[in-house]
Amino acid sequence: MASEGFDAIVIGSGQGGNPLATAMAEAGWKTAVIEREHVGGTCVNVGCTPTKTLVASARVAYLARRARDFGVITGEGGATAVTIDMPAVIKRKREVVATWRAGSEKALQIANLTLIRGEASFTGEHAVSVALSGGGLKELTAKKIFINTGTRPIIPEIAGLHEVAFLNNESIMELETLPEHLMVLGGGYIALEFAQMFRRFGSAVTVVQKGTALAEHEDADVSDEIAAILREDGIEVLLQAEASRVQQEGSRTLLTVKINGAERTIGGTHLLVATGRTPNTEVLHCERAGVELDGRGYVKANAQLETTAAEIWAIGDVKGGPAFTHISYDDYRVLRTNLLEGGDRKITGRPIPYTLFIDPELGRIGMTENEARKAGKQIKVAKMPMSSVARAFESAETRGFLKAIVDAETDQILGAAILGVDGGEIAAQIQIAMMGQVTASTLREGIWSHPTRAEALNRLFSSYV
Repeated sequence: MASEGFDAIVIGSGQGGNPLATAMAEAGWKTAVIEREHVGGTCVNVGCTPTKTLVASARVAYLARRARDFGVITGEGGATAVTIDMPAVIKRKREVVATWRAGSEKALQIANLTLIRGEASFTGEHAVSVALSGGGLKELTAKKIFINTGTRPIIPEIAGLHEVAFLNNESIMELETLPEHLMVLGGGYIALEFAQMFRRFGSAVTVVQKGTALAEHEDADVSDEIAAILREDGIEVLLQAEASRVQQEGSRTLLTVKINGAERTIGGTHLLVATGRTPNTEVLHCERAGVELDGRGYVKANAQLETTAAEIWAIGDVKGGPAFTHISYDDYRVLRTNLLEGGDRKITGRPIPYTLFIDPELGRIGMTENEARKAGKQIKVAKMPMSSVARAFESAETRGFLKAIVDAETDQILGAAILGVDGGEIAAQIQIAMMGQVTASTLREGIWSHPTRAEALNRLFSSYV
């Protein structure tokens, strides 16, 4: 079979791969994008876009139930008479996804760019075979190849798990019938967002976390406050609980866990497995191209995203590291700068902001307190409750707190955790200050419009503990 030659091949149409492909095509490179399923990658199709759409529906339900707290009567039955139309919720989610997916597809409809639908695998150093979605094979070669295949859910080794109809982050977003009791395996971001979401929709929810804390990479006070918020919402949170067995008993799924050496069996109607992600590299046969993987299957890449094979790069989640859309997009900018603009950009030292979209949300930037202390930094810790923020108090959104880590010698902000309403937005303001090397004292003395949540920066940097 004859091969079709390209200047560049991008394997995977995620949030880094798509803009990179279009930039190369616009620069005159003959470019191919290979996508095995939906254009737009995880974020648009089964990640950020659909989950945040569902989070928004769940928040409306939460506020509707709180209507009486604001002196609002919602009709016969009062504020607690909230019914969730799950088919309508899912329909709205699908419509939002379809809109963004169509936008992603349209962006690829330009000169010099070919979208090929199918499953790619390396056949040589710069050769790829595609098992086409419509049947048949297509052979491609390229001077430059970019691996952007992302990740998928990890399925843990638990006795009986494969014998029950468990859910993952994708299948749970297609449920049109509300679970009576949702059991959630995991204590990370995906697990917590779905746990609170379905509790707000009306399900009983139990979170089973193997570790000692939820969101265990955060400082202990942040993790503890997240657990307190979820418990206040009526979620059962089990820590240091290791799942040992799953079995089906009629319409119920039985999950056996070990807590402090004792066994407990939990009975629920649905089980969500959200225990982490693993890279999509098995089918690629990277060894045929000389691309090395690490022990977990992630593509090894250096600070300029170069793999161990010449002229082959890795971008996005498949290379490991922070698995965020904005990081994938910045990977694209690194490669655009280096390959198309003659620059010498690296991923080292870049800020890694992220937000956990529970409610109230956790906005994070920079070092945690624990990381700063381990690094030997001389630090000051600024901390204040969200209840001290006038706008939050007026809006009855007082859960959580603001926390910032400040270098005691330079007054530069090293990091922040904003667990509160609009936490991600406030953290972004602190990130801007960090990027411009604006000191904590300058923020403390800043004039902020009243009453906004931004004016919390005045009091935060006056509240060292």
